[in-house]
Amino acid sequence: MEVTIGRLGRAHGLHGEVAVEIRTDDPDTRFAPGSVLATDPAGRGPLTITATRPHRGRLLVTFAEVADRTAAEALAGTLLVLDITALPPPNDPDEFYDHQLIGLAAVTVDGHALGAVADVLHLPGGDVLAVHRPATPELLVPFRAAIVPEVDLLKGRVVIDPPPGLLELAERPAGPEAAG
Repeated sequence: MEVTIGRLGRAHGLHGEVAVEIRTDDPDTRFAPGSVLATDPAGRGPLTITATRPHRGRLLVTFAEVADRTAAEALAGTLLVLDITALPPPNDPDEFYDHQLIGLAAVTVDGHALGAVADVLHLPGGDVLAVHRPATPELLVPFRAAIVPEVDLLKGRVVIDPPPGLLELAERPAGPEAAG
């Protein structure tokens, strides 16, 4: 299984630098010079990083295979991917890769089924589990130990201890008509 760690954007300058939209929590490791990255579509890679530098809030990357601006422009929109089997397990037992959480059953501490984790959102205020529930609005659960006290990969579930109002808030219809 592959995960996306970046998306190539516009060419920068004349010598083949490319702006990268980073989609990893460890860019220093994933985009280190010498790293060889697979691509999607596969025919555009693999690409070998020769240099990186920050520029106006984004990362510029130089690849050995990209000699000039024309070659860099041809890569726009290409995804940089990593085979997750190549990733070491997290050092912290309370740390998980997104792909480990997606698909887990979400249940309350008393065993009530809520749905399944459909996505992990990385927001400025912290990570949030998006729980898909049939016939009801999606439930957004802050991924904090106090609210998600247990993640059991072997049992395929996350246990949620919702604070008062979280489940009721999810039941309210969204939109201006709900404001009353």
